[in-house]
Amino acid sequence: MLLRSLELLGAGFSPISQDAALLAGEAWGKYRRAGGARERLIPDFLIAAHAQVAADRLLTRDRGFYKRWFSGLRVLAP
Repeated sequence: MLLRSLELLGAGFSPISQDAALLAGEAWGKYRRAGGARERLIPDFLIAAHAQVAADRLLTRDRGFYKRWFSGLRVLAP
């Protein structure tokens, strides 16, 4: 059912690549060294890195966070 719904939306499933995982780790490390609180979890960074490497944009309401830590990411905020 989920895969059919994604297909209808024109969306698909793609596993995270090594490049995206490394980008997420680098960004998370910079975030923590800059004093970033542990309120942000690794999945936040994995999602953004995956979008930057494998998609053309990320839909989010948290535009400031993602633009700060992923400057190459195109962010779409509703």
